[in-house]
Amino acid sequence: MTVPALRVLIAPDCFGDSLTAVQAAEAIATGWQRARVDDRLTLAPQSDGGPGFVDVLASRFGGRRSVRVCGPLADDVTAEWVYDAASSTAYVECAQACGLALLGGPPTVQTAVDAHSRGVGQLVDAALTEGAARIVVGLGGSACTDGGRGMVDALGGLDVAVTRLADVELIAATDVEHPLLGARGAAHVFGPQKGADAATVDMLETRLTDWAVALEAAAGHDVRTEPGAGAAGGLGAALLALGGRRESGAAVIAEHTRLSEDVADADLIITGEGRFDDQSLHGKVVSALARGARDTPVLVLAGQVTLDESALRVAGIAAAHSITDYAGSVQVAIDDAARQLTGLAQRTSSRWGDGESRE
Repeated sequence: MTVPALRVLIAPDCFGDSLTAVQAAEAIATGWQRARVDDRLTLAPQSDGGPGFVDVLASRFGGRRSVRVCGPLADDVTAEWVYDAASSTAYVECAQACGLALLGGPPTVQTAVDAHSRGVGQLVDAALTEGAARIVVGLGGSACTDGGRGMVDALGGLDVAVTRLADVELIAATDVEHPLLGARGAAHVFGPQKGADAATVDMLETRLTDWAVALEAAAGHDVRTEPGAGAAGGLGAALLALGGRRESGAAVIAEHTRLSEDVADADLIITGEGRFDDQSLHGKVVSALARGARDTPVLVLAGQVTLDESALRVAGIAAAHSITDYAGSVQVAIDDAARQLTGLAQRTSSRWGDGESRE
């Protein structure tokens, strides 16, 4: 029986440090097309504001820029950002300047203390120099817990930064809802991921507490408890104090890449991420796609899948398949991610018919 051709939207997030969203979309497309050559594929890689934010936007409408900025420690790095001249909008990714991947090795207690966000301020400065009327800062994957102090210093200090950004629409793009301080704040929740031990977490909390007083004075209101203030080591709090507002990173990408139009045109939506678990259903790319899909089936290809079939049904997911299961081990899934994802997509494609999985 001839299987009807489908309009397939391929819209994955990044797969941790293994694959960018752009690379994941390309791998899925390659594998899917091998088994279903007549399907029409639309590649729309996604991001929630973390690493890959700039790549996703550049893949859709170009405008890539690069500039040398301070990295998270002593060395300068080449950071990329995107400028959409048609809307005078600059898209900046904090991970390009202060990301964990720029440390040159695993995070340590010392890097947790020393890492800063100065390079993010230099990226914002480059956007202002370009004439941006709107600056969207993707938050996630940072190595620092400085509350955005380095960024502010690079912009000339709090008073100067507030003045420079007064006529600019400033957006903190993140799906993190944590406040700046406390048990759910930047230091306690994310500090250990950045190399901080218990004593260092306490020190970072004290440092952020002192900095929050200055942010409140500059903003005229307390930003420390606002959702997203704790994103990217407290960069969210600084952006809010400078007159910014928080928006969902996934929603920003969806809006600015016109994802709703692609979803409406699709017969099947394929998405994915490194680990598909309960958190994926709360504000992440997968959940946003499932909500917007309505009657269009959504297929998830992920590094690991921990949800059972009942949870998938409730979330509106037609099926979910794991690279780890396909590859036979977590290590192979990580070390050979692109090839394994391509193979998984090809196998899934060969078993897909009439819009439903036949596995």
